[in-house]
Amino acid sequence: MSRQRIEELRKLINRYNNEYHVYDKPSVSDQEYDRCMQELTLLESQNPEFDDSDSPTHRVGGTVLDSFKKINHKRPMLSLGNVYNREEMDAFLDRVEKEVGSTEFVLELKIDGLAMSVEYHAGHFAFAVTRGDGETGEDVSSNVKTIRSIPMKIDVEPEMEIRGEVYLPRKSFESLNRLREENGEEVFANPRNAAAGSIRQLDSAIASKRGLDAFWYYLLEPEKFNVKTHYDSLKWMQEKGFKINPHTKVCRNKEEVWETIIAMSDLRPSFAYDIDGIVVKVNDFALQAKLGYTARTPRWAIAYKFPAEEVTTRLKDIFITVGRTGRITPNAALEPVRLAGTSVAFATLHNEDRIGEKDIRINDIVTVRKAGEIIPEVVRSHPDRRDGTQVPYIFPTECPNCHGPLIRYESEASHYCINTDCPARVSESIAHFASRNAMNIEGLGFKTVESFHLSGYLNTVEEIYTLCSHREELLLLAGFKAKSLDKLFTAIEASKSNSLERLLNGLGIRQVGEKAARTLAVTFGSMEELMAADVNALSNISDIGPITAEGVRNFFTEEHNQKLIRALQVHGVNMVCTLPKQQTSMFTGKTVVVTGSIEGMDRSETETWLQNAGAKVSSSVSKSTSLLIVGEAAGSKYEKARLLNVPIMSAEEFLREVKNSEK
Repeated sequence: MSRQRIEELRKLINRYNNEYHVYDKPSVSDQEYDRCMQELTLLESQNPEFDDSDSPTHRVGGTVLDSFKKINHKRPMLSLGNVYNREEMDAFLDRVEKEVGSTEFVLELKIDGLAMSVEYHAGHFAFAVTRGDGETGEDVSSNVKTIRSIPMKIDVEPEMEIRGEVYLPRKSFESLNRLREENGEEVFANPRNAAAGSIRQLDSAIASKRGLDAFWYYLLEPEKFNVKTHYDSLKWMQEKGFKINPHTKVCRNKEEVWETIIAMSDLRPSFAYDIDGIVVKVNDFALQAKLGYTARTPRWAIAYKFPAEEVTTRLKDIFITVGRTGRITPNAALEPVRLAGTSVAFATLHNEDRIGEKDIRINDIVTVRKAGEIIPEVVRSHPDRRDGTQVPYIFPTECPNCHGPLIRYESEASHYCINTDCPARVSESIAHFASRNAMNIEGLGFKTVESFHLSGYLNTVEEIYTLCSHREELLLLAGFKAKSLDKLFTAIEASKSNSLERLLNGLGIRQVGEKAARTLAVTFGSMEELMAADVNALSNISDIGPITAEGVRNFFTEEHNQKLIRALQVHGVNMVCTLPKQQTSMFTGKTVVVTGSIEGMDRSETETWLQNAGAKVSSSVSKSTSLLIVGEAAGSKYEKARLLNVPIMSAEEFLREVKNSEK
């Protein structure tokens, strides 16, 4: 009776482990799982004759080794070749097609962990071996057995070997480092190092507490199991109870491959684990065999590696720039270095305090970081690499443009140039007013504004509307032709009829960007009503907080700004909101993204229509996206939406909704 119950409990617990750790769909509570485990532990201790090394109770660890024994791989564990951009990826795909013809490719996330090989003999876990030098690895079976997503028994009789990656999820990594900090131990630099350190613990009880996991991506000798393609082998392994990464896709041409790489790359921050690239493999095993191997890498697979996010270079100098609000930003002039796919020669240092806290000096060796599309920043200096040529930076007390005094407000970390006539502030302000998301005056970018300002023809925002009176003088400036100037004057005239929200965005009111400007314009309807509103009325508006409300009120109480508004009115600039009244529709309350072109509507018109229909328009696809509208020549957002199962609407369906709303 005891033996029967022990077998029942082992099967139950193995099933629960598979549901929870492989499929993330637990069918019982943690309490029920613990109850079953406690009962099994008790029965096994009372009946040692029924002990089995595959029992779930052996997963808690406890084996202590003096060292790891070496095991030779039956087939070498090779590394993959790397590519870093589309040109290199296309070259790999072209070579494959030239040698074997048109074929399918499988794309997988490249998990940043520790490569592992596991063997099963007659359906039982035999041993797990690290990659080592590719020929010989270390037997880490006692630690790998503590990973609960790995089955100890499978329904496969022939000897079988699979390979994959053991990794540490980010949550486990953070918990581990917190614990090490509390114990006064050195923290791990990243999850990969933590995974490697955990898998090489001589005491498996320690490894069992680290929260390791694994994904499997390679079945050796697939012909033994009548599997013809790599993708089918993944599905086959999943059926046998192994954890396969869900973000895997079959692609049929170069365009699909690159779109999927971009989509997977965009999803990178949302994963619960680190990845350092995308692996591309020929799907057909027969074609893999035909392509063969080099001495070190398979010729049928390649890894697209993400561009470096942190690099080390020399900081040659520090200089400051002045923004439109007068804010002073210190910047580093660097020895050019490749970072996130581009050459970087400058990086922000944020403010005086950051420079002091990080002890950053001119001629220091520094680490520079760039995450996503943000401006590169200097993360840290390396004092251990100083050679005596380094010079501490003394923050200036006057503006480099107008030589006026710099001040620092008590509640701010930044310094400011308080001279409203400072050339740098004036040029930045005017360029912002004319920018695409504000008054949209094409041809009036920063360089043009700066040239006109330094020549004395453009000193204030309102003077934009008197530029045409200086046509002959402007033609004498280097680089300006009659045709381009006339085109600029046409754009300036057209900007007068913009709706109020564009004007509000262009004025540079503190805390008021594109979204807040639209909210204010729709709520008050006119500049006159908005200027009369008090802080309470402003604060009560959805999406307008107290800080923004105060910024708006302060802007309009300044006499200088009141004069600017009156001057713009005299020049004929529209002061009312011309957006149609918001309608209730199928888009109301939904977060909508548009990709590709919609016939008869440009992007701005499409987004404006959606906003008037009650939608929140976003520029990027994420888990919170409610709908993606797909037009002609859609980009990587379409593939990303498919990966996230975001509902998709065609351009034709969208235009039907637009047409129906007009009835």
